[in-house]
Amino acid sequence: MEELAKVSTSVTELRFALDTFYFLISGALVMWMAAGFAMLEAGLVRSKNTTEILTKNICLYAIACVMFLLVGYNIMYVDNAEGGIIPSFGSLIGSQAADADHSLESDFFFQVVFVATAMSIVSGAVAERMKLWAFLTFTVVLTAFIYPIEGYWTWGGGFLSEAGFSDFAGSGIVHMAGAAAALAGVLLLGARKGKYGKNGEVQPIPGANMPLATLGTFILWMGWFGFNGGSQLALSNTENATAVGQIFLNTNAAAAAGAVAALLLNKTFWGKADLTMILNGALAGLVAITADPLSPSPIAASLIGAVAGVIVVFSIVGLDKVKIDDPVGAISVHGVVGFFGVMVVPLNNSDASFLTQLYGCAVIFAWVFAASIIVWAVLKKTMGIRVSEEEEYNGVDKSDCGIEAYPEFVSVKS
Repeated sequence: MEELAKVSTSVTELRFALDTFYFLISGALVMWMAAGFAMLEAGLVRSKNTTEILTKNICLYAIACVMFLLVGYNIMYVDNAEGGIIPSFGSLIGSQAADADHSLESDFFFQVVFVATAMSIVSGAVAERMKLWAFLTFTVVLTAFIYPIEGYWTWGGGFLSEAGFSDFAGSGIVHMAGAAAALAGVLLLGARKGKYGKNGEVQPIPGANMPLATLGTFILWMGWFGFNGGSQLALSNTENATAVGQIFLNTNAAAAAGAVAALLLNKTFWGKADLTMILNGALAGLVAITADPLSPSPIAASLIGAVAGVIVVFSIVGLDKVKIDDPVGAISVHGVVGFFGVMVVPLNNSDASFLTQLYGCAVIFAWVFAASIIVWAVLKKTMGIRVSEEEEYNGVDKSDCGIEAYPEFVSVKS
């Protein structure tokens, strides 16, 4: 009996170590997505705004890590009532549960990189005309309070979780939430100068570096395997290992189908293979499958990704028609497609219902949008959120950062 007890303890410890290690590696992959967002956004803005967008991305990641450690994780997970609405507002990350399957620290690391992902979505949508310090101030509020509160309602065991809302890795909880915050900022911020003509015509403002945008997309695609795969939360037995394999397969299939669908749609309607739309098609496939990358068959996952690749193209075009200026298409990729991803979960998962999914999306969007627009409005009244016309014309690299990304090239202002 003593030998059996020792073997059982050894197996338990080995599984604890393996699942902890898997959490950490998955978190590192998601952290690498910060580089993907930085490269994607740097490629899709004009050269005169490149340094500033890179500054935003590294600073938002750092701020997210600090604020989620100080208060955000506690709000989301520690000492909260099951099925509740108001979270505890303690500090730091609590203490290790005796029966935990992995270390508390690895769980925090995996969760904090999701917070940074939500904030990265905002960065691209408000690019080229928002004040750096207004953006960073908003980052503090979103990562410390806005995101953790809706995170408690869902993944933290709050009232949406109790209602049966299903979002495996965050199509709504992370992506749609980030897009809701971005939309609130864009509506108060307004469009870039020259983006829309007097008669409503859309003036394309091409990005400066398509190789960087493509590199960023591939980095995001790679990081998404940690995003979705890590959300299985364990790897140390046959059931979980098989599930992780299925998640990887479906994640990749949806992204590939999204890219192909966007390619074919652009060729059919406009006769061109628009690279930016293809990149967004791949990202749309990834966002859509994130709500449930485990339940669908590979063919179903591919179909979800393909539909997402079509939706995102029409959404980007549609938002331009109503003069919502989003330089990187973040609101469409993460918001519109994030909603779609959550709503198709019941097609493959009988435990989810369309009404509950719609209810969860409505609550998440309403909370994040309302809280965000209040914060943006306060910032607009106090410190201001938009740079001057002169700063926008010259590029925010000089005014905000004092250094240009490509100083050896002669830039052409637009």
